Amino acid sequence: MTWIKPSFLWMMYRSGWARKPNQERILRIELDRAGLEWALAHAALSHFQPGVHEDRAQWRAEVAECPVRVQWDPDRSIHLEPQPWRAIQIGLSGEAVDRYVDDWIVDMADVTDLARSVHAAVLDGRNDEALRRLPTERPYPLPENLSRRLGADG
Repeated sequence: MTWIKPSFLWMMYRSGWARKPNQERILRIELDRAGLEWALAHAALSHFQPGVHEDRAQWRAEVAECPVRVQWDPDRSIHLEPQPWRAIQIGLSGEAVDRYVDDWIVDMADVTDLARSVHAAVLDGRNDEALRRLPTERPYPLPENLSRRLGADG
């Protein structure tokens, strides 16, 4: 799977501020809205979730049918501590990867230097500066049925 991780700080947690082996580069990838919405409409949760799925059989059927996985992980603070809210992770396979590579990418930029400068500010105790440098992130509005299906309503 190829994973889309929209939360900058979650990505910093995952990559160790772009310092972990084979994770030394951080790319900002801008996606076409229609492509992202296609991915979410063709997604299944990566884990069975009571209240979202009637039973495990329904969940397994969705996983077998869908080329996209969604999982929710705790978002992170500038100190990489878990937060009480969740950040979406979107895993692409099969047809979704082809669409992502060929159709959905609108722009791409290397933001490794940004990641390292935010980290340097955090290490120096300049938390306000670190927070100012963070990319702007906003909640993504989902239709109610999709929000429920992806476990995003709670």
